[in-house]
Amino acid sequence: MAQVESATQAVRNDYTYRQTVTIEELDSRGGMTGEYHEVRDVIFSPQHERSEVMVGRPTLTLKRLLLTPEDFRDIREIQPFVMTRDQLWNYETKFRGEEKMDGNDCWVLQVRPRQILRGQRLFDGLLWINKGDFGIVRAEGQAVPQILGTHQENLFPRFTTIRRLVDGKHWFPVYTFADDVLPFRNGPQRERLRIRYADYKRFGAESTVTFQK
Repeated sequence: MAQVESATQAVRNDYTYRQTVTIEELDSRGGMTGEYHEVRDVIFSPQHERSEVMVGRPTLTLKRLLLTPEDFRDIREIQPFVMTRDQLWNYETKFRGEEKMDGNDCWVLQVRPRQILRGQRLFDGLLWINKGDFGIVRAEGQAVPQILGTHQENLFPRFTTIRRLVDGKHWFPVYTFADDVLPFRNGPQRERLRIRYADYKRFGAESTVTFQK
């Protein structure tokens, strides 16, 4: 799996795509009280360095939630989680059985950080691995650690990321969603997150990739 994931990451670094992020805060009755919305075009240099171009201006009407650098780092690194070979030492894994997911026969793997060093952001959750090609087709979990201190409370929702097959070979993230209640000290806050990854295009290509369902 890690070998396949490393290859997938290398291939994805040769693609541009559009990333749309929507974060909503809701009251106890499910009514929306504020929103953050942004659209970015994500591109990679020939050296595989990531850069982003904001499309228009983001919308920010959140009243209770404060977005932090860790939130945006999770959007870039944890929600589209990739279990590459150089990530293996960070995690311990446990086989959790077999399950059909999104039409694919899969193995289910539990993934937990071995330890979390200062400044690290890691994934804690479940991966569904396609039996046919060892590609990850779905991830469900949470970015860790939660950050709690005397003067700081930075909590993160549980999320699901769905992948689709690209060019019949590589599984790319296409949609992340979360709907979770964060237990802040001053009261619970429901958060809803949606991230769409679209318009994948390989460098120099004029056509857009079509995902297989």
